[in-house]
Amino acid sequence: MAATYDFPSDLLAGQEELRQVRGELSALLKRLPWSVEPLDGFSDDHGWRRIERPASPGWTADEQAEVEKLRQREHELAVFVSTHRYWAGLTGADRVHARSRLKHVREETEESS
Repeated sequence: MAATYDFPSDLLAGQEELRQVRGELSALLKRLPWSVEPLDGFSDDHGWRRIERPASPGWTADEQAEVEKLRQREHELAVFVSTHRYWAGLTGADRVHARSRLKHVREETEESS
């Protein structure tokens, strides 16, 4: 039987918000042009695989600000979760396992519902 952990609510909330912010950032980056600055497209057939990029109009100031805002929030949440006082009560392999379990609490909750 897998160990269970009594994670504090603020740690659970921080981990959930971190998951959401990372999802938002990932979706945003997939929608944006491949280059922040306007650049011409290119094609390279001489490597071990073909690389092609269309011309990039670059990111708007609003898009850059949104990416920066999400990256900043992701950093804040990652620091909060990784330095939470809860981890001081665990050591060694138990701490590693608990950190891993925290990342999957939402999935486990959904499966048991």
